Amino acid sequence: MLLVFGLTAVFRTVSEGTFHCPQCGGDRAYRRRAGRRWFSVFFVPMVPLWRLGQAVECRTCRARLPVSALRTPTAQQMAEALAAGMRAAAALVLRSGDPADAAARARAVATVTGYGEPGYDADAVDIDLATRRTFLEQEVIRAGAHLAVEAKEWFLAQAVRIGLADGPLGEGERLALHGIADLLGMSRAYALGVIVTTEGAAR
Repeated sequence: MLLVFGLTAVFRTVSEGTFHCPQCGGDRAYRRRAGRRWFSVFFVPMVPLWRLGQAVECRTCRARLPVSALRTPTAQQMAEALAAGMRAAAALVLRSGDPADAAARARAVATVTGYGEPGYDADAVDIDLATRRTFLEQEVIRAGAHLAVEAKEWFLAQAVRIGLADGPLGEGERLALHGIADLLGMSRAYALGVIVTTEGAAR
């Protein structure tokens, strides 16, 4: 009797979801696959041997990528991070000035809404104002991680406009804005330039 034996690689799906595929250049469905080498007889896996590790497979282009590919945020995750970051920045600026000023609150609502959170309103402002500072700062840092230099400049300028809504910037508001710039990874000189330029354009 002729026996046909050898080694066979078998992969199984351990999880599925959506990720940013670098090959497709956009958000795609994926499956995470774990592989194992088997001793096979007549091409049928019989005895499990060593593990081959895991890989991510794009369900659109079929590219196999390292698991680290899942660390890249999807477009939806980036949008959510930016909206949350602007909410946090708005709260930090409002706290440093007059949190009850109607014009400043209205400007904060309009700005956050423009960053992709259409349901943001006065009640949401109050919730954010009561949120721990450390949490707000982490949200700004998370947003800054997704922003290019020019986008950070625009982000800070929007925060400046919130501070200007109730009149000229006070010392507390300036400190808060420089704090936001620092969380975004901007130098103090660069932040000062953005703040001064935005103030000048508002006059």
